[in-house]
Amino acid sequence: MEQTDFKYADEKFADLQLLRYQLYGFETLSLQQKCYIYCLSKAALYGRDITFDQQGKYNLRIRKTLETVVASYSGSEDDPDYIALVTYLKRVWFSNGIYHHYGCEKFVPEFSRDFLCDEILKAQPKDLPLHTGESIEQLIKELFPVIFDAAVLPKRVNQTPGIDLVKTSACNFYEGVTQKEVEHYYARKKTDAPEQPSWGLNSKLVKRDGKIEEEVWKVDGMYGTAIKEIVKWLLKARDFAENDAQKGVIDLLVKYYKTGDLKDFDRYSIAWVGQQAGDVDFINGFIEVYGDPLGLKGTWEGLVEYKDPVATKRTRTISENAQWFEDHSPVDPRFRKPHVKGVTANAICAAMLGGDEYPSSAIGINLPNADWIRAEKGSKSVTISNLTQAYDQAAKGNGFMDEFVIDQPTVRWIRKYGDLTDDLHTDLHECLGHGSGQLLPGTDPDALKAYGNTIEEARADLFGLYYIADQKLVDLGLLSDKEAYRSQYYTYLMNGALTQCMRIKPGHDIEEAHMRNRALIANWVLAHAEGAAEIVEKNGKHYLLVSDYPALRQLFAKLLAEIQRIKSEGDYAAAEHLVEGYGVKIDPAIHQEIRERYDQLNIAPYKGFINPRFKLVKDDKGKVTDVQVDYTESYSEQMLRYSHEYATLV
Repeated sequence: MEQTDFKYADEKFADLQLLRYQLYGFETLSLQQKCYIYCLSKAALYGRDITFDQQGKYNLRIRKTLETVVASYSGSEDDPDYIALVTYLKRVWFSNGIYHHYGCEKFVPEFSRDFLCDEILKAQPKDLPLHTGESIEQLIKELFPVIFDAAVLPKRVNQTPGIDLVKTSACNFYEGVTQKEVEHYYARKKTDAPEQPSWGLNSKLVKRDGKIEEEVWKVDGMYGTAIKEIVKWLLKARDFAENDAQKGVIDLLVKYYKTGDLKDFDRYSIAWVGQQAGDVDFINGFIEVYGDPLGLKGTWEGLVEYKDPVATKRTRTISENAQWFEDHSPVDPRFRKPHVKGVTANAICAAMLGGDEYPSSAIGINLPNADWIRAEKGSKSVTISNLTQAYDQAAKGNGFMDEFVIDQPTVRWIRKYGDLTDDLHTDLHECLGHGSGQLLPGTDPDALKAYGNTIEEARADLFGLYYIADQKLVDLGLLSDKEAYRSQYYTYLMNGALTQCMRIKPGHDIEEAHMRNRALIANWVLAHAEGAAEIVEKNGKHYLLVSDYPALRQLFAKLLAEIQRIKSEGDYAAAEHLVEGYGVKIDPAIHQEIRERYDQLNIAPYKGFINPRFKLVKDDKGKVTDVQVDYTESYSEQMLRYSHEYATLV
């Protein structure tokens, strides 16, 4: 049962706020289901070091070095250098490395070189991540330029056009190769067959002695020590699976981890989509490609979940009507799916977050990503209800809407319908948007290259924006007031055009794909609104003013049609024009103003989660009788425990 006194907000540092999510209904699950979740959660946590290493080749050594320094520190805890070091380490934990989890820029340390050097030299060599025969001085020599020199590996993912994105990105997916070499390597692998695997998804591409080859992430390959632990806990989980279909999915995933064969991954993905029975599900593997500037390599992530039966009624209603939504889409009929297959959607409670889903997590997921599997077998969508609940509860009374929304009638409308329309937009985005549309025959799924992720997110967002204003949602009982959509239209455009820029440092461009998507949509609509919506100045501050909400829906329809055409035809030039023209640049004067207004509210712009901790309850004979949930572990305690218990690569 949901705890009404549950404390959602936890500590805050830098630009980050930690939250807790509640596992409501967990106590009503059977012991078998709880044990299944427990073992799957272990598998989700054992991939942590993989994610750190993928985000940058020095991340693990830096993390371990800083953890050793903090653990052995004997000086004054009021020392500004020490305080700054602890904050830096907390940011490294949060971002799975030394680069901002959203902006991708390298953290600027606010402690001195001398302070860190002195503290490292005080540490016991056995506690530091030293290679065989390496001295502490050599460790310092290798790591300090990466930490302190702004010119060394400055950005994890570089999206600046006209330069080599591989050479200028610090993510650890490539070594010794250029962007052209990568593109040429994978172009040769592709065939005309629609069942082509996601080439490069589970490997690092390297050049040694003039030869390019893939280091595959599998049990007996790169990251093998971590993957063996993941496999071990997946097999333990198998003993508690709710049905044979779940066991079969685990068997296929384990086989893929052992072979590293992407065709095995496709077989697993198809089985995962088809597996519907049971309340518990999971995501585990190299999935999303946002961390790669070329959109090829999958960052490791883990998620364990169980169904939220009340909220699932909403998502099921949407997915059961998927064909209607597809047939009435404003896109060219050539780009619609004549037969929508296997669209299933659940609202779920996250039970454990891992890898690239932790501490910062998505609130909705639609998988698999392979277009051909979506077209032939369908997709599975989840909206993570207990995470959105945590966000909503933590935001109450923070003053954001009163500061940035143009007038009180609009504020009242958003307060009345904001939470519901936010959830519905996420449902439409994940359940239908990503699974809608089709590529024309012969279109390369990777044709949009670095712009592919932004275009795909814009496509799904626009699908949701268009349909949230449709009478169909009222007819289906999902909305009681057809005008409720105005709340989503206002907050979406306000965020994309104005308030999301508070996350960007002054003078910087927008880099992250989701932020580019929102800016692209908002700025394009405002540029074509002809008075229906505009940015106005009021009492020296800028606000969004909307005068004609129905006109906005027609603009969303027009842009959706073009975005779908771009994806269906693989029109790289048009994608570049839209993203670079509307999704990258920020007006510097408005940028400064928004940041100043936001700073006065003392709200952290980024939020992430502290995981609950599962504890086994055993009887006198050592038999497990229950799995209990503990919410008391602090952020630092959890991170240090994870670094100890789930260390596989350091």
